[in-house]
Amino acid sequence: MDKEQFDREKDYLSTMLFFRSMEDRHLITEEEYAEIDTKMLEKYRPLLCCLFSEKALT
Repeated sequence: MDKEQFDREKDYLSTMLFFRSMEDRHLITEEEYAEIDTKMLEKYRPLLCCLFSEKALT
């Protein structure tokens, strides 16, 4: 894995951890979290972090 891919993985994971904590505190809904996840998958295009995502890349 090159540095660029590593950075995308790290950025996706840290972003989604932030939004998961917001969902856990009921600041965003499950539907909003899913929408954010979809957008972040498109933005960061992670490979390994898809294991943590509730959606796989298509």
